Amino acid sequence: MQLRGLVAVFAILLIIYSVWLLSFTWFVNKHESKMADRAQAYMNATYPEAKKFAKTADYTDSLKTLYRARLNEILDSTKEDKITWFGNTYEYSREKELNLGLDLQGGMSVTMEVELTGLIRSMSNNSRDPQFLKALEEANKQKANSDADFISIFYNQFKNIAGDGKMAGIFSAANADQIPSNASDAKVLEVIRKEAGQAINRTYQVLRSRIDQFGVAQPNINLDESKAIITVDLPGVDDKERVRKYLQASANLQFWEVYNIGELQNELTAAEKAFNELMGGPTDTTLLKAKDTTGKKDTTTKKVDTTGKKDKNLSEILTGQTQTTPTGSATAAPTSGDKRKSLGEYIQFISPYQDPTTKKTIYPAAIGQVKIKDTGTVRKYLNLVANFPADARIHYGIVETDSKTERKNDYVGLYVIKTYGLDKAPIEGDVVTDARQDYEPLTGNPIVLMSMNQKGASDWATLTDKSAKNRIPIAIVLDNTVYSAPIAEQKIEGGDSRISGSFTIQEAQDLASILKVGKLPAPAKIVQEQVVGPTLGAEAIRGGSMAFLISFVVIFLLMLIYYNTSGWIANIALILNLLFTVGVLTSFGATLTAPGIAGLVLTIGMAVDTNVIIYERIKEELTRGKGYQLAIADGYRRSLPPVLDAHVTTLLTAIILFVFGLGPVKGFATTQIIGILLSLFCGILVSRWVSDWFTNKKKHLEYFTGISRKIFKHANFKFIQYRKYAYMISMLVLVLGIGAIFNGFHQGVEFKGGRSYTVQFDRSKSLDVEGIRKDLEVALQESPTIKTVGLNNQLDITTSYLINDPRPIVDSLVETQLYSGLKNHLNGVSYHQFETQNKLGSKKVLPTISDDLKRGARNATIISLLIIALYIFIRFRDWRYSLGTIVALLHDVLVTLAAFSFLKNIVPFPLELDQHFIAAILTVIGFSMNDTVIVFDRIREYSGTMKGDTKENIINRAINDTLSRTIMTSLTVFLTILILFIFGGEVTRGFAFAMLIGVITGTYSSIFVAAPLLVDLGKRKALGKTEAVTTTNQKSTVKPATIKS
Repeated sequence: MQLRGLVAVFAILLIIYSVWLLSFTWFVNKHESKMADRAQAYMNATYPEAKKFAKTADYTDSLKTLYRARLNEILDSTKEDKITWFGNTYEYSREKELNLGLDLQGGMSVTMEVELTGLIRSMSNNSRDPQFLKALEEANKQKANSDADFISIFYNQFKNIAGDGKMAGIFSAANADQIPSNASDAKVLEVIRKEAGQAINRTYQVLRSRIDQFGVAQPNINLDESKAIITVDLPGVDDKERVRKYLQASANLQFWEVYNIGELQNELTAAEKAFNELMGGPTDTTLLKAKDTTGKKDTTTKKVDTTGKKDKNLSEILTGQTQTTPTGSATAAPTSGDKRKSLGEYIQFISPYQDPTTKKTIYPAAIGQVKIKDTGTVRKYLNLVANFPADARIHYGIVETDSKTERKNDYVGLYVIKTYGLDKAPIEGDVVTDARQDYEPLTGNPIVLMSMNQKGASDWATLTDKSAKNRIPIAIVLDNTVYSAPIAEQKIEGGDSRISGSFTIQEAQDLASILKVGKLPAPAKIVQEQVVGPTLGAEAIRGGSMAFLISFVVIFLLMLIYYNTSGWIANIALILNLLFTVGVLTSFGATLTAPGIAGLVLTIGMAVDTNVIIYERIKEELTRGKGYQLAIADGYRRSLPPVLDAHVTTLLTAIILFVFGLGPVKGFATTQIIGILLSLFCGILVSRWVSDWFTNKKKHLEYFTGISRKIFKHANFKFIQYRKYAYMISMLVLVLGIGAIFNGFHQGVEFKGGRSYTVQFDRSKSLDVEGIRKDLEVALQESPTIKTVGLNNQLDITTSYLINDPRPIVDSLVETQLYSGLKNHLNGVSYHQFETQNKLGSKKVLPTISDDLKRGARNATIISLLIIALYIFIRFRDWRYSLGTIVALLHDVLVTLAAFSFLKNIVPFPLELDQHFIAAILTVIGFSMNDTVIVFDRIREYSGTMKGDTKENIINRAINDTLSRTIMTSLTVFLTILILFIFGGEVTRGFAFAMLIGVITGTYSSIFVAAPLLVDLGKRKALGKTEAVTTTNQKSTVKPATIKS
C-alpha cells in the first residue's frame, strides 16, 4: 500500500488526540464526583435530622434543591482549580468534555418559531387595507401546509386577493427611504426579506442574552434562519414555567439615567457597614485587594475609558483621590464562596478618575463589578441593607465574551438605575426607527448610528442635554440588562446619534441590533417543547451503555470465531473507529444523545462490514490458489468499489437525515456520518497497513476457521429460477404496505401535535389503565392516548387538550387537569410531588410544527430514494440497476410500514411514526443498498468474465458467490440492533424494531427483488462490462501468524 507511513503517523496522532480530548471528560467526572461528596457531607452536617423525614416528599424536594444549590456553589468556586495532569482548570476542562444531550442528563428543550406577522404589520404602518389583512390571515392559515417561507406565502395570498394591486401602496409610506411609491413587487419583497432576516437575528440575540440569565451549565441555542426556527437546550433546568415565561416575553428596550458612585456615597458606606455586621465581618469598610479588570464606556461622540482603580476601602473611593489615568479595578482575593463576610468580597467597586484633557472627574456608569454567580446574592443583600433612594433600581450588565479566547467573563457590571419613581422609562424602544453599525470617518473605528422618530427625538434632546451638562450616563437596557451606558457630549437634536466606544465590529453590530428590537416586532413562541427528568435520563444512559458494551463484545467475538487471526485486525479497526468517532464528536462540541448512542451501537455493526467485504474477497482469491500477498492486494483492490458504494449510499441518507432532522435525531445523524467516514479510514487504510506489516514479516494472517471454511463453500442456490415466487411474495407485501395506509398508524406527538407526558405510578399496585382513561376523559374533555412504556408502572399519556390555545398559562392548566384526572390513582400524592417525582418527562408540539415535521419526513424519504437511484445510475451506467434499486427500496419501506400498522396494537411496546421512525427508515434505505451494491458489483464483474452465458446463470453465480458477505454484513448489523432493541431502553425501542425489520427485508430484497429484476428488465440487453478477473496462481510460502494471550 502506498503512503503506509503517512497512514501510520496520522492514525497514531489521531489516537493521541482522541485520548487527550476524552481525558477531559474523565477528569471532569472525577472532580465533580469529589465535589458531590463534599456537598453531601455539608448537607449531612447541616441537616442531621433529615433522615427522619425521608418519606416527607416536600421536605425531601427542598433538600434536593438545597443540595443542587450547594453543589453548584462549590463547583463554581473551583473553576480555577487545576484538575488534569496537564494543568488544565476545571472551567477549561468542562468546555472540552463530551456534552450529553438533554435526553441523557435531563433538562428542557424548546423549539421557537419567530412570528413575522407583526413585522409585516409594522412595515405597513399597521395598514387597515382589507386586502392586506385578508392576505395576512390566509398566509397564517396556509403556512402549516406549505414548504414555502412565510413571506412567499403572504405574497402569493396577496396577489390572489389583490389581483393587479401593488405592494408598494401598502409599504412605501412607512419605508419611503427603501421603497418608492412606484417600486415593483420584487423590490418590496427584497426589502421585507432583508428586514425579516434582521428581525430573526435580533430575536435570536435577545434569546441568547436571556439564556445567560438562567445560569445553567452548557446551554445551547441554534438558529435556522431559513425556517425562522430557534432551538434552545437548557440542561438541568428545574423551573420550566420561568423558562416558558422568560423566553416568550416581549422585548422591552428602555433608556434610563444612571446613579454614579459619588451620588450614592453615604448609602454605599452605610450598606457596607450593615452588610459586614450582618455577616459577622469587619465593620471598618476595609475591602480586600482585588484583581485588575478593564471596563469600557461608550459616549455619543468619542471614546471614554471608564476603567477605575480599586483602592483599599470604599471610603477612599467615595471621598476622593481620583486618578489621572484609568488603571484597573480590583480583585477580591480567592475565596471558597463559603467564608466571605464583607461586601467588598462580593462587589469590586470602581473608582472615579480624572479626564486627562478636561481635568474633570469621570464617574463610571457601573458602580462596580460582581461575579455572575453572586448577582442574586448581591441584589438580595443590597435590597436588605442599602438605604438607596426610593427611585433606585439595581441592574446588571451583559455577560461579555473575550474576542480572543471566546470565553465568557466571570464578572458583570453593577448599575443603579434612576427611575424617578416611574415604571415607564423616559424613552422606550418603540421610538427607535433605525440603528446600524458604521465606521468613524477619521479613525475607522466601529460606531453605531441611531435614529428616532419625532417624539423620540424630542425626548432624546432633553435626556442628552441633561447627560452632557451633568455627566450622567444613559443606560441602554433590554430585559433589565444594561447593554451600554454612554455619556452625551452635547445636546442631540433631530433624533440622529452616533455612539462610539471601544467597540469591536461584532460588538457594534450587536448593539445596533439591540437598539432595533423595539422598531420591528418579531416575537418568538414555543412550538415544540420537551422536558426530561433526571430519572428518564439515567434510564437512557444505563440502557444505551448496556447495549453498547454487549454489542461490542458480541461483534468482537464473532470476528474472531469467523475470521480467525484476521479478526483481530477487524477488531483493532473497530476499536479505533469508536475511539475516533467519540473523539471527533468531542472536538466538534457535538452533543451525545440517546439516538446518538444508538448510532454508536449501529456503528459497531457497520464498522466491521468494511472488513467483512474485504475479507470475503480475500478468501475467494485464496480459494482460487493465489498467494497471500497477491490475494490480499487483489482482495483490497476488488473490494474497494463495493465498499465505497455501500458507504456512499449510507452516507447520503445520513446527510439527508441531518438536514431534515431536529434535536436528538440530528445527533444520531451526526454520529452516523462521522462513523461512516471513519469506517472507511479504519477499515481500508488502517487495516491494510496492519495486514501489510504482518505479511512483510514473512508471516500472514489466517482468514479461515473450521466454520467459515465450510459454510457457503458450495452454495449453488437457484435464486433466479424461483424469482416469480419471490415476485408474488413481494406483490403481497406491496398490497399489505398500501393497506397499512388505510389501516392507519399510531402517530407520535411530533407528527400529530399535542402534549405527551410520561408518568410513573406506585410499583406495588397494578395499574387500572381503563380506569385512568375514563378519569382523564372527564378531566381533559377528550379521550387521551395511553401506552405502557418501560416498566409496568410507567404510562405515556398523549392529549390534544387546549393545544391550539395561545395563552401562556395553558401549559400549567393542562398539567393541572392531568393531575386532576390521575389523582385517584396516585395514592394521595400532592400536585407538587406529582410535578417533581411522578411526572418523569413531557413533550409539546403545536400542530404547525408537527405538519412541518411530517412534510420534512416525507420529503427526506423521497429525496433519499431519488438520490440513491441517481447515484446507482451514475455508478453502473444502466437504468435497470436504478429501477431495481427503487423497487427494492420501496419494498423495504412498505414492509416496515405494514409491520408498524398491523402490529401497533399487538406488540407490548409503542410503535409510533415519529422522527425516530424516519431515522430508522432512512438508515434502512442506506443499509439495504449495502447488500444490493455488493451483488450488483459482482453481477457487473461476471458480465465481463462469463461472456456468452445467460443472465440467469450470471446473476445466480454472483448472488451465490457473495452470499457469505451478504449474510455476514446483515448478521453483524442485525445482532447489534437486536441487542439495542432488548437493552437500549424505551427511547430507542421503536427505532430498533424498525431497523430489525429493515435489515431482514433489505437482505431479502437484495437477493429476491433487485437482482432478479435485472433478468426481466431489458431482456435483450447485456448486463454490462468490466475488466476480467486475474486468476494467476501463486503458492504461499509464508507461515501463518499466531496471536497468544
